[in-house]
Amino acid sequence: MATTAEAVQIITRARAVRQARSLAVIVVLAVLVFAAFCVSLSLGDFKIPVIDVVKTLFGGGDRATDFIVNRLRLPRALTGLMVGAALGMSGAIFQSIARNPLASPDIIGVTYGASAFAVFAIITLGLTGVAVSIFAIAGAVLTAFLMYVLAWRQGVSSYRLILIGIGIGAIATSITSYLLTKARVEIAQQALIWLTGSLNGRDWSNVRSMGITLAVLTPLMVFLIHRLRILQLGDETAYGLGLRVESSRLGLIVIGVLLAAVATAAAGPIGFVAFVGPPIARRLTRSPGPAMIASALIGALVVALSDLIAQHAFGDTQLPVGVVTGLVGAPYLIFLLARANRVGSGG
Repeated sequence: MATTAEAVQIITRARAVRQARSLAVIVVLAVLVFAAFCVSLSLGDFKIPVIDVVKTLFGGGDRATDFIVNRLRLPRALTGLMVGAALGMSGAIFQSIARNPLASPDIIGVTYGASAFAVFAIITLGLTGVAVSIFAIAGAVLTAFLMYVLAWRQGVSSYRLILIGIGIGAIATSITSYLLTKARVEIAQQALIWLTGSLNGRDWSNVRSMGITLAVLTPLMVFLIHRLRILQLGDETAYGLGLRVESSRLGLIVIGVLLAAVATAAAGPIGFVAFVGPPIARRLTRSPGPAMIASALIGALVVALSDLIAQHAFGDTQLPVGVVTGLVGAPYLIFLLARANRVGSGG
């Protein structure tokens, strides 16, 4: 029978192995993200060797290459990476709080609320650009507020939060569909392009908004990450450990909503990135926690690869990036639901 000291050594060794694996996964993912980023900057009507792209990024390119890479292509690529990272972290927060892989902002209604407000701004008010982004952020925040208020019963049940979020998302989708049916064809087409999720035409204003958001919210998330790990143990255990459960949950939800809202405002509702990123991250790192860094990197990688496919895999036809992420995410959702039913947890 193992002594206490031996048990401590076994636990310490297992923890060290898990941390080493997580670090290795993060390094590999970071390399893959950078590779996809450089390839995206090299491809286009004027192809540039990847090595020249790297030189240009570090100030060593000629004038023509600098103009194409840094002025024309870099804002789109950077926006895609930051949008993917924000969605990956948002999904990790929601899924960890709810302890449910279905609890991502694009499943439980947050992005649907943002979409409804954005479509209202485009169709009814005739707004474009930054104004539409502001409406999208307001829609996401209001949707999350309604979810939280309606789910409150002397505390917030994760199961109730998911169901109410799905219901509010259905209402928001109906409103969006109604607005589209009443709009002129050219305005409806503009709204549909936004609804699909696209990185076309992104500029440095999008990069700045995403950069500021990540710079502000990431430190707050790091500060609250230990509370998120405790919340994963369940409310009763968290109360027993002295955690202020509701205030911690509310703070994390606010961060998750803002990450998803600003990402949606920057590129439209790019579906399934927040949904598939965190489970893949946890599987790769074998981490019982939220695997936040890995989730962010996988989100960035999914968006970068999807945008590459959307731009260059169909000849002269360029698809919105949301089409490709939907093709990846929808089968995973079906698989997850089928697997849950097989093990008896799907209802």
